[in-house]
Amino acid sequence: MIETYSIPLKDLVAEFKLEVAYASVDYESIRLTVEDVARPGLQIAGYFDYFEPMRLQILGNVEVSYLQKKTPQERTAIFDQLFSYKPPALLIARNFPVDDQCLEMAKKHSITILRSAEATATLASNIITYLKSALAPRITRHGVLVEVYGEGLLLMGDSGVGKSETALELLKRGHRLIADDAVEIRKVSENSLIGTAPELIRNYIELRGIGIVNVAKLFGMGSVRTENEINLVVNIVPWNTQEAYDRLGLEDQYMDILGVKVPMNTIPVTAGRNLAVILEVAAMNNRQRKLGYNAAQEFSDQIDRHFEMNAGRK
Repeated sequence: MIETYSIPLKDLVAEFKLEVAYASVDYESIRLTVEDVARPGLQIAGYFDYFEPMRLQILGNVEVSYLQKKTPQERTAIFDQLFSYKPPALLIARNFPVDDQCLEMAKKHSITILRSAEATATLASNIITYLKSALAPRITRHGVLVEVYGEGLLLMGDSGVGKSETALELLKRGHRLIADDAVEIRKVSENSLIGTAPELIRNYIELRGIGIVNVAKLFGMGSVRTENEINLVVNIVPWNTQEAYDRLGLEDQYMDILGVKVPMNTIPVTAGRNLAVILEVAAMNNRQRKLGYNAAQEFSDQIDRHFEMNAGRK
């Protein structure tokens, strides 16, 4: 089930070390729900068609210089109208001071006023990036997420199929664990998914017969990551002699997660198969494919050329 998320305004203030010039009555409970910010240039000029009041409003050099050319009465009217739409907060960049009319109307409408020394464009860009990640659509999937040669592999399969044991073998081979058992997946762009572990179980792995192991303490901090992009889904299934598995790799498989098509390999397991080595090869092969090289297609083309040449000789 996809949930919608929001973040407290005070978390954004702490993240970017913003100054709270005026805190509204409900400051502690204000939450941001929109990943974009707005520079209300048209609004301070009086145009409010298509105005999105749920966005954080940012004043920069252009807006402040325009307001400075207005009389105090005009500035009062501008802020009165702007704040009547109840935006979550007004952020003033470049350490510009909060003028008296702005503060007066902020108190009237109970609107939080924030300040920052950062340049407007830099501030807006960084906040949007932060909000996109914090407010991204997300789901939780049962599985194990590991980083192998820079590729994020999401191991999926039934309980007891060997996902955690395989992750442990990969850790011993120098790769890194992101999440075991539960993977929180966020859609940060139209074609990009980021996986992380719930805070409660981060850095822990469960091994049947041994119990819970703290990977960071056992293997060192270099063996774990907080999050990683999901580049490949590996569906681990018990070997079934009745199934026909793809032996050449010409069939492209994908799994749809939050509307993003992620490449997928189905790997059957049986006694004697070194799954960790297979996953290392899968990670390297997936990277090669992203770079434009497909060994399976090259092999198929080579076979076709061989038969064409033999047919020509006959």
